[in-house]
Amino acid sequence: MGTPDFAKGILEALVHAGHNIVGVYCQPDRPKGRGRVLSTCPVKEKALALGLDTYQPESLRDISTQEQLQNLQAEVMVVVAYGQILPTEVLEAPKYGCLNIHASLLPRWRGAAPIQRAIISGDRQTGIGIMQMNTGLDTGDILLEKTCDILDTDTAQSLHDKLALLGASGITQTLDDIEHLTPTAQDEAGITYAKKLTKEEAWIDWSKSAIQINQQIRAFNPYPIAQTNASSNKFDSKVLRILSADVISLSNNKKAGEVIESAKGICYIATGDGVLSLKQVQLAGKNVVSIKDFNNAYQLENLSN
Repeated sequence: MGTPDFAKGILEALVHAGHNIVGVYCQPDRPKGRGRVLSTCPVKEKALALGLDTYQPESLRDISTQEQLQNLQAEVMVVVAYGQILPTEVLEAPKYGCLNIHASLLPRWRGAAPIQRAIISGDRQTGIGIMQMNTGLDTGDILLEKTCDILDTDTAQSLHDKLALLGASGITQTLDDIEHLTPTAQDEAGITYAKKLTKEEAWIDWSKSAIQINQQIRAFNPYPIAQTNASSNKFDSKVLRILSADVISLSNNKKAGEVIESAKGICYIATGDGVLSLKQVQLAGKNVVSIKDFNNAYQLENLSN
């Protein structure tokens, strides 16, 4: 059971490991883009390419849907970023229950956006957990964990890709050893929740430190992309999206959001504490460009919340 790219890699790993996939569950096709074209999810595309039976119920609470699942007689169900709540009848259907791959070291960052929340909070380490699912939100016992360092250069996309590989190796190892693994209860003292990202959170508050703003930029790349209001010598105010930046050591007496220096390949912005060097930006309605190319066309004057 899975829907996005993160889950697609897990499906591929299970097939490669020789497991007999009796069914693939994913979210129903949804309209996407400006044209609202009905589109399939990455897991369905991969399942169809592999010739696997695919199911897309609107809800798992429907009795006929539950009977259909039980008729598959699966020994275990692997659930990763599926996008639906699993009722007790589904959790108990397979012999070994349902195993979830969660992209954090539980109980830290239970919930919808563990990768982004780890980066934006400045965590130095994360990982994946293989969890025996129960009716709670990421509350099940842990069967296996694998850790992963978070680098200063990691974006949500790069960390996603690393954790997807860890998840694939973790679930195959778990299935190989499932008879011998001892479930470990989560430590209730370390619980944090990774709430879903909102577009409102993407707006940069320049009164924050350069480190905090850079964490926000990295966490929100590739979605929803950190943004700010910008003014330049050629426009009064437009939305500027910032895709990458560096924190640099540079003393200044500018106010937060003011441009310290902007010439050729550099653009230094004052923050509430420290200086941010912009690297990749995108002006509303334009393509993503390097700061050097941006500076060839515009001269930034000020950034504001």
